[in-house]
Amino acid sequence: MRMWTMILPLVGVIALTQSGWAAAQDTPLINGWPTSSRAYDEALLQDLDQEMKNQTFKDINSVIVIYDGELLVERYFNGAERDDTHNPRSVGKTFAAAVLGIALERGYVNSLDQPLSEFVDLTAYEHFDSRKTRVTLRHLLTMTSGFEGFDFDPESPGNEENMYPTDNWVDWTLNLPMAREPGEGWAYFTAGIVVLGHVLNNELPGGLEAFADAALFEPLGIRNYQWQHTPQRVANTAGGVQLTPLGFAKFGQLYKGGGEWQGTRIMPESFARESLRKHETTDAGYGYGYLWWRQTFEVDDRKYPVAYCSGNGGNKIYVFDDQPLVIVVTASAYGRRYAHSQVDDMMRRYVIPAIQLGN
Repeated sequence: MRMWTMILPLVGVIALTQSGWAAAQDTPLINGWPTSSRAYDEALLQDLDQEMKNQTFKDINSVIVIYDGELLVERYFNGAERDDTHNPRSVGKTFAAAVLGIALERGYVNSLDQPLSEFVDLTAYEHFDSRKTRVTLRHLLTMTSGFEGFDFDPESPGNEENMYPTDNWVDWTLNLPMAREPGEGWAYFTAGIVVLGHVLNNELPGGLEAFADAALFEPLGIRNYQWQHTPQRVANTAGGVQLTPLGFAKFGQLYKGGGEWQGTRIMPESFARESLRKHETTDAGYGYGYLWWRQTFEVDDRKYPVAYCSGNGGNKIYVFDDQPLVIVVTASAYGRRYAHSQVDDMMRRYVIPAIQLGN
């Protein structure tokens, strides 16, 4: 295992340690990021280094910390490197939400409250009932569409694992029956975001993938990325758009900046802010926004509320409410029970306390 390799260029004054936790000063931009000279608790992060060596934390590939819009910590493990792209699984869903926000501002979609029936002839599919006509784009974004699908229940007819073997994911989804009135209950439903991607692909000039490249990725300076695709060769909004960890950090900072990246407006501020706030409560009691989760870390009797994207394996983009912080964790503990809990543990015990030194 290659541990905690620091890849910052040796320009200016750089404090390096053997384990690699360091702050950088007077360095050039790194993939579009200015670097931070802010102090943090290096000794605590060396303790985390040891926990990595002991395999207390497994399958972690990177930790990126952005403080006040500057790159403070950049670490790679298990052979990962700066320019490697990473599959974040369901973190990729939130990119569909960002594209929708941009499409709203540019008039390609009228409203989040537009019904799905304005984009798709729902009567052409199985199990049609009037409740389907009341499903809106907002319901898809907040996982409250009411379709008979819940990914956390393996017996659910609409579980995503039943979708992937089919030759048309959109048709499969729209053929599902309804379980409840739209808006009456939260259920994590990947297939609904595939339908959202289908709508965007049809409504946006050039299709979803070309529009996202021009309107989202290019202004963020993200050129090293790959989409996965559906059987119809549409960009897969179920998850899996692969970026570098520093690219994921740009996406998080876009929301932290209220839709701006380094002075350039990319997304409407109102949409960015609304995305991060709680709109629904999940089955486990978490808050949920527009494909962003909500939780609060408690560290040393202090509370840190955050919005975050989350994907299988322990992948996270954290945007802190009251701190100038964006933190990215990429991990490949796919399907492992410890995937998410170990990241929470790492954040509470090491990353947040180390970064908050002096606050």
